[in-house]
Amino acid sequence: MFDFLEGYDVLGAFWTTVQLTVFSGVGSLVWGILLAAMRVSPVPLMRGFGTAYVNIVRNIPLTIIILFTSLGLADIFGVTMGTEDFKIQGFRLAVLGLTAYTAAFVCEAIRSGINTVPVGQAEAARAIGLSFTQTLRIIVLPQAFRSVIGPLANVLIALTKNTTVAAAIGVAEAATLMKTMIENEAQTLAIGAVFALGFVVLTLPTGLFLGWLGKRLAVKR
Repeated sequence: MFDFLEGYDVLGAFWTTVQLTVFSGVGSLVWGILLAAMRVSPVPLMRGFGTAYVNIVRNIPLTIIILFTSLGLADIFGVTMGTEDFKIQGFRLAVLGLTAYTAAFVCEAIRSGINTVPVGQAEAARAIGLSFTQTLRIIVLPQAFRSVIGPLANVLIALTKNTTVAAAIGVAEAATLMKTMIENEAQTLAIGAVFALGFVVLTLPTGLFLGWLGKRLAVKR
C-alpha cells in the first residue's frame, strides 16, 4: 500500500522540518523579545526602529524574504554563513529568513502581553530605583509570557507550516521531498495525505500542550 514511499527519506525530510522549526523558533523568540523591548522602550530611536521593522517585515511575503537571503545575501553579497557546503548554507539562510520574519509576530504577541501588565507595577518598580531593563526583565516580561503562551503557540504552529517555503531555495525539507515524489510517482493523493498527516503529527500535540500550559499558567487578575 505504501510502496511509493520506498527509496525516499520521508523521516529525514520531516527531521529537517523539525530542525528548521526549532532553530528558527529559538532565534525568533530571542529577536522578538528584543524587538518588543524596543517597542516599549523610552528611547524614541529604538521605538521607531522596532515599529518600522515589525510593520515592514509583517507586510513582506515570506517567500520574498527567503529568496532574498539566498539570492541577495549569498549570491550578491557573498554571505556564506560560515560554510562552503551548499546544503548547509541553504539551511542556515532559511533559518535566518524564517527568524527575521517570525520575530515580527513574536514581538507583537509579547507586546500584547506587556500591555496586560498593570502600569502601576512598572511605576512602583521605577519608584524603588529599578532601571527600565530591570523592570522589564524582573517584573513585566515574566507576567507577559504567562499571558501570551497561547498566541506564541499559534506563531510556532505557523512557523512549522512556513518551513515549507524553504523549498524555494532548495532546502531538503518535507515540502521539497513531497514535490519530488509527486513528480516521480503516480500516487498524488496518497503522497499528499502522508505529508499532511506528518504536519498534523508535528503541530497538533504542540498546540494542545501549549494551550494546556497557557491555561495552567494564566495570570489571575
